[in-house]
Order: sequence, then C-alpha cells, then structure tokens
Amino acid sequence: MAKALLALTLWLCTSLSVLAAAPQKKPPTWAELTSEQQQILAPLAADWEKLEPARKRNWIGIAKRYPKMKPDEQVRVQRRMQAWAKLSPEERQKARERYKKMEKLPPDRKRGLKQKWEEYNRLPEQERRKLGSTPRKPSAAAPTAPAAPAAPPPAPLAPADAPATSTPIADTPATPSAPAGTPAPAAN
Repeated sequence: MAKALLALTLWLCTSLSVLAAAPQKKPPTWAELTSEQQQILAPLAADWEKLEPARKRNWIGIAKRYPKMKPDEQVRVQRRMQAWAKLSPEERQKARERYKKMEKLPPDRKRGLKQKWEEYNRLPEQERRKLGSTPRKPSAAAPTAPAAPAAPPPAPLAPADAPATSTPIADTPATPSAPAGTPAPAAN
C-alpha cells in the first residue's frame, strides 16, 4: 500500500511539473494570421509584432466576431481600430485608464454621460470644433497645476481589449459645451 501511494505521489509530481513547465501557446505572428484576419486587422499590421500577447488575443477575438457584425458595427470597428493604431503608447494607456474609470461608474451616471456625448455629436461639425477649442469651466476636482498647452486629444476610444460600444470614454463627464477628453484649464 505504501509503495502504491509513493508511486502515485511521484507520478502526480512529475505530471504536474510537466504541465507547469509547458509554455502557454504564443499568439500568432502577423504572417501566421489568416488572410481574413489580416484584412480585418490591417490597421494594426505595423504594430502587430510589438503588441503584448494578451492584446493580440483580444484583437484576434474581435476579428473572429467581425464577420457576424452588422455593417455599421464593422465600419465603427474599422474606424476605431485605425484611430487606435495612430495613438502613441502613452495615449493608449491613458485611454485604457479612462475606460476602466468609466466601467466603475454607476449606470445612471453612464447614461447621463452617454446622453451628453450624443448631444455633443448632434451638433454641426463647425460648432463641435469651436467648442473643442473652448476650455471647460474648472470643476471642484480640477487640478491646480497648469495644463500643458497641446492640441485637443483625439476622440475618446475604447481600449484594445474593450468591446466595441457607442459609450464614450472620458476622464470627466463631457458637457455639450466641450468634447470628452478636453483638458480642463488651470485654476487661477
């Protein structure tokens, strides 16, 4: 009996160590993607090899769902993917952080932000540009350090691992008087 127990223990230890040592399957290189995946993920081609394995898996998941999407959803995914590919790594990280903040908001606050975003998007393009260059009124939580002068950031985007939605991503609630993501002016 003791010999059988010892043999079982040794077998389990060797089996588990082999399983633990087995490397996780690496996501495919760009060349290993199917032609359909390459076509769908084309905006990411230049950065594909630099993406983290988890990010590659997320994009491959989107590519798998893509054929089942409605045409307008496909257009939105392509547009967002192109915009995402143009962002710097720092901008992508900030977008991911904003997305995580949005996910933690209560549902009623999310609905309010979505409504304000939709109101803003219904404005004529010229009016949106005008509002985008107008600084927002500082809120009570606005930083006291002066904001670095820079061009307004691109339209808020969902991170790579986020599902495609029409909900905007923003640091603070957007108002119809300013686009989401527009930096707040320095407090005087």
